[in-house]
Amino acid sequence: MIDVRVMIVRLPGCEDLSMPSKATAGSAGFDLQAAVAKSTVFQPLERALIPTGIQIALPHGYEAQVRPRSGLALRHGITTLNSPGTIDADYRGEIHVLLINMGSDCFIVNRGDRIAQLVIAQLPHVEFCEVETLPESQRGAGGFGHTGK
Repeated sequence: MIDVRVMIVRLPGCEDLSMPSKATAGSAGFDLQAAVAKSTVFQPLERALIPTGIQIALPHGYEAQVRPRSGLALRHGITTLNSPGTIDADYRGEIHVLLINMGSDCFIVNRGDRIAQLVIAQLPHVEFCEVETLPESQRGAGGFGHTGK
């Protein structure tokens, strides 16, 4: 296992919120909390950018992915748009979560609610090599739905 050091700043006025943390030792994602000043009501199909009150500095060669929380999706139809949302290593602004209510009922986000999870991922160094043709494969150019149901 690789230890990765991620610097984090808690923004002024967010001292009451917890730092991102894992729910269990085996969790992949760190829970992010809503840093809303007041409760926010989401109507069905409404979306909003929710602040988290934190900024991070990732090491070069890493990204952070903002992903939905499965319980919110299952119970309320709350998910993240642009999922997973990528936070690049050189981004230094506040992390926001783009939530949408895909459920049939209103949903309320309160200050401190766990709204998404943050997964830190190492990126490979990639070099594109232009060629005239690609090697053959069993799949070939088969795209969407090419394997049937």
